[in-house]
Amino acid sequence: MQDYFNTDKPHEECGVFGIFAPAGMDVARDIYYGLTALQHRGQESAGMAVTDIAGQKGNVKVVKGMGLVHEVFSEENLDRLKGNTGIGHVRYSTTGGSVAENAQPISMNYIKGSLSLVHNGNIINSAELKERQMNRGQAHYTSSDSEVMSYELISERLKTGSIEEAVKGIMNIIKGGFAVVVMSPRKLVAFRDPLGIKPLVIGERDNTFIIASESTAIKAVGGKPLRDVDPGEILTVTKEGVKSDRTFCGGKQAHCVFEYIYFARPDSVIDGIPVREARYNAGRALALADRVQADIVCGVPDSGLIAAEGYAGASGIRLSFVFHKNSYVGRSFIKPTDEERQTAVHMKLSVLVSAVKGKRIVLIDDSIVRGTTMRQIITMLKEAGAEEVHVRISSPPFLYPCYYGTDVASSGQLIAAEHSNEEVRKEIGADSLEYLRIEDFKTMTGGLSLCTACFSNDYPLKVH
Repeated sequence: MQDYFNTDKPHEECGVFGIFAPAGMDVARDIYYGLTALQHRGQESAGMAVTDIAGQKGNVKVVKGMGLVHEVFSEENLDRLKGNTGIGHVRYSTTGGSVAENAQPISMNYIKGSLSLVHNGNIINSAELKERQMNRGQAHYTSSDSEVMSYELISERLKTGSIEEAVKGIMNIIKGGFAVVVMSPRKLVAFRDPLGIKPLVIGERDNTFIIASESTAIKAVGGKPLRDVDPGEILTVTKEGVKSDRTFCGGKQAHCVFEYIYFARPDSVIDGIPVREARYNAGRALALADRVQADIVCGVPDSGLIAAEGYAGASGIRLSFVFHKNSYVGRSFIKPTDEERQTAVHMKLSVLVSAVKGKRIVLIDDSIVRGTTMRQIITMLKEAGAEEVHVRISSPPFLYPCYYGTDVASSGQLIAAEHSNEEVRKEIGADSLEYLRIEDFKTMTGGLSLCTACFSNDYPLKVH
């Protein structure tokens, strides 16, 4: 169940959603629509947990499974998910494997009650924590990061008077990039890693509070985004309202730059930066550093389109739409042969011959990982009659692995890490190849403190 057009891209690990509504309301459909708005962050599994918080311990109901949101949830199981409070999750696996057992939410009962948890990110010290938990008789060797976090929460909760205190306890223990929403019998607790690597936003709708990975999911259910959850902040949502604990706030920040380059939806605003504006600025920066002679500028759908618009605006070269994207070709349920996998891009994209024949083209995309998809696209353009194809990438060369929740695990999978710029150019068949410079990120995101480790090898957290 994989979209082979997108296997040559880095992928976000997942998206989280939480909602706390007044008593008597059912939130399952809100979670469904919120998760649908976050579907781009993970397409392998989806799930939700719902409870009825009415001043007493609620009965947690969970539905989760492999597939897209609309494949996991039906009218029948949504009708069974009664309750005014819930959490939801969409997943793309980077650790733990793509299996049903690792679908979220994680829901556990223990001596003081129950908790359910959804988590986006990677814990870089999970091996150490798993060993400690196995010694306590909790975790097993297949535990995902989300299970590891749940076990730590339960362990801390048994020593403290509230789930908020338990969260503060694990904030001293877990290391990595994470955005988490926990549902206990009477409240939601949301927290974000102190560096702010993973995004998290809170919003409101008619005395209902909503927490999500992106602002667009809050708007999808009729809510108004209020603000980003600050790096290191712990929010507690109860029927009395929202409380903030800033014990872990105020330190160094390192927001994931790939949220702005590729991961997030362009209609989202993350840490005060409109994603569309950041991508447009990246395209402008590419053009201002370029002197190529060309007839048209075009972007690879969908992630290269906004940067192409910015490039065209700054360069004066005409913006042209040269691809037709087949929106009805998604994940393949039939395992393709190697040959079919190599040519799968033809199922997703076709070239408008009249738009490219005889033209010198500047082709904009957000990144190159392995280079296979870009090579196929350039071949298609030249077969359609393009005279030249000059590739411009709205990020620097992807050189190093990410340990905080992106699926590229080793530099050996990255074409730019193994080859020079000229070798990459020849490999993909471009007439020229240039990338965004790291220093251009200041223009792209207005000076926001960023994690650029995948380009610079400057990791904000030491990885053992």
